[in-house]
Amino acid sequence: MNSVERLLIIDDEPALRHLLRTILEEEGYHVDEAENGQQGLDLVKRQSFDLILCDIRMPELNGMAFIKKALSYNPTLTIIMMSAYGSLETALDCMKQGAYDYISKPFRPDEVILTLKKALERLKLQRENKQLRQALHRNRPTSKTIGNSQVMREILDKVDTLAQVKSPVLICGETGTGKELIARALHENSPRNDKPFIAINCSAISAHLIESELFGHRKGAFTGADKSHCGLFSAANGGTLFLDEIGELPLDVQPKLLRVLQEGEVRPVGETKPTKIDVRIVTATACDLKQGVQDGSFREDLYYRLAVVEINLPALRSRPDDIPVLCNHFLHLIAQREQRPLPSLTPEAITTLQHYQWSGNVRELENMMEKIMIFHHGEQITSEHLPQEFPQTQLNQQSPYESLSLKLSIAALEKHHITEALNQTAGNRVQAAKVLEISLRSLHYKIKEYGL
Repeated sequence: MNSVERLLIIDDEPALRHLLRTILEEEGYHVDEAENGQQGLDLVKRQSFDLILCDIRMPELNGMAFIKKALSYNPTLTIIMMSAYGSLETALDCMKQGAYDYISKPFRPDEVILTLKKALERLKLQRENKQLRQALHRNRPTSKTIGNSQVMREILDKVDTLAQVKSPVLICGETGTGKELIARALHENSPRNDKPFIAINCSAISAHLIESELFGHRKGAFTGADKSHCGLFSAANGGTLFLDEIGELPLDVQPKLLRVLQEGEVRPVGETKPTKIDVRIVTATACDLKQGVQDGSFREDLYYRLAVVEINLPALRSRPDDIPVLCNHFLHLIAQREQRPLPSLTPEAITTLQHYQWSGNVRELENMMEKIMIFHHGEQITSEHLPQEFPQTQLNQQSPYESLSLKLSIAALEKHHITEALNQTAGNRVQAAKVLEISLRSLHYKIKEYGL
């Protein structure tokens, strides 16, 4: 706990507020006062308090209404209610609304002090538990789901640093490289990890619905809005909102997202007043947003707001050292789910996997491990157990790339690229030639030369 706890007294009787302030300041509390529930609510929105002592009968906003509104704004508040008109039923009603405890007036100073000490002990335990959960999250084997190569270790170190701040982060990388895993790691290692993590793919929602989906709408705001909708920003309040494929966000919605970032508030469709929110924004893209800025499909001011810090995820083919770790991770998950023994990969199979180009990145690798586990039930996975469509060009032989022969290396590279192009175009040689940027005649010649 802090050496000085902040406490708020809400009561319409000045003499009682003065008495409580005198008693509690002698006990070492930092005390603020409010003369009614509305004034107290305004203070709660602006400042952080460890404990709140609140009367029930007050003008403008009574104690019961204060509990409801204050806890909707900050569910972690510890509120102790006071009343001269108390009964067991009143006390139970306060507890049902979310109050921690209840004190009947008139009360003795030692009664108030003891109640506050009990509340502080509870608050101390809650904070210690939260710190423990954060420590456990920081020690989770996130690298197993992403990789353990030098480049990924550097990225994960960066994630640990960025998790402790609120600055927006833009994650860039090809499809399937694990951008959402990085976003989740940012959230799970942050002080927000006990609040929501909400992910949305901007390309998966139609343009005319995305504004309502993000910011919410009021009932009757448009045709079909038969009830109010809070929106994803409000749903993620206190936590993290992950916007995947941010480059697909419609141009007319972009200035509204910019306003949320600048002002920290959202205005649902059909509403006239904005609502304050506290959300950490993490975005991701597989496209070049800078190019989008140049061609006018993405706002430059929004780009610089989102890309305060960029994390660039490398393609799987550029980090083959991660493939054994990832394979073992996926095999373990599948074996656990299917309640089967965990098979191992032979060195030959690992070498073959490491020389594949993985156009679908980590997602493609996971898919392949799933496919292997469906059809293979042995203790070991060899190169023979790889799917039939998997290139077999380097099985049972040393990779030509390991040779110093320039001729062999160029031939191996050409053969691999042609095989990959044919795979991607489902064997369409005209399309494959275009992908390879060679003539159809040259492609036919090389297919014959390499026995493809």
